[in-house]
Amino acid sequence: MSAPGYTGSPNYPPYPQPGQAAPPYPVPAGGYHGDPSQAPPPGFNMGYNQGQPPVMYQPGPAPGQGPEYGGQPMVMSPAAVPVGVPPGLEYLTQIDQILIHQKVELLEAFIGFETNNQYEIKNSLGQKIYKAKEKNDCCTRNCCGSLRSFDMKIKDNMDREVIRLIRPFRCVSCWCPCCLQEMEVQAPPGTTVGFVKQDWHPFLPKFSIQGADGETLLRLEGPCFACNCCGDVNFELKGKDSEQSIGRISKQWSGLLKEVFTDTDNFGIQFPMDLDVKMKAVLMGACFLIDFMFFEKVGEANQRSSVFS
Repeated sequence: MSAPGYTGSPNYPPYPQPGQAAPPYPVPAGGYHGDPSQAPPPGFNMGYNQGQPPVMYQPGPAPGQGPEYGGQPMVMSPAAVPVGVPPGLEYLTQIDQILIHQKVELLEAFIGFETNNQYEIKNSLGQKIYKAKEKNDCCTRNCCGSLRSFDMKIKDNMDREVIRLIRPFRCVSCWCPCCLQEMEVQAPPGTTVGFVKQDWHPFLPKFSIQGADGETLLRLEGPCFACNCCGDVNFELKGKDSEQSIGRISKQWSGLLKEVFTDTDNFGIQFPMDLDVKMKAVLMGACFLIDFMFFEKVGEANQRSSVFS
């Protein structure tokens, strides 16, 4: 009796004996079609679907992105845009921390000639998500020093301006409570989303974080002496009517050489993940205002360390 499905002699086994050639096994379409006695080389594509590769870059063009061999350029489908989020700020809804690094200006470091400040804004992994550059004229920078007025443009990785900061010329002394520091934050440019305004206090740096209608939503409070001698300087973020800290803006110690010979600064901003993205943008503006008020050195002038110095 022959084996099921086998049409040969009853005495002939269904499998080949030693020394007999075996027919190649069938392979799926798209698989390996070479000699069945040879294994595929390491890394050979067996035709399995490996799925899409993980996204490794922040919003914007990925470094080296281009067409694959014989294919079309890879196009990432846009994520759903949350309602009420200004264009270009969608990524801020996903993070609760921002790092801001001021770039070293060689001309400023060697001869003391004040140039426009430039910054890189990164996430907690060190990936650049925005860049910022101060805009004003040479006379304003070198004559008005850290009190100077300016417009600052914040752009994303595709070089689109997403935030504009406007700082008017104001006094910084606690003896002039009618003309204290402030900054307007627009996102996108031309649409005001909030303000940063200094609150009068005899010895503490205090700021109100306001919405577009001027209503105070958050508060910032710094130390009596904003001097980072081998340590960080923290400005605590608090609710409108609460003393509990919900975040902070930290001036980070950059190292002895950088602190002494340059005015390049490193800042960290922490805020609740679910904070309104517009208020996150306003806190970025508050960080730049604090940098200019307390940590900016121009020429031979020393940086300020308190509200009355």
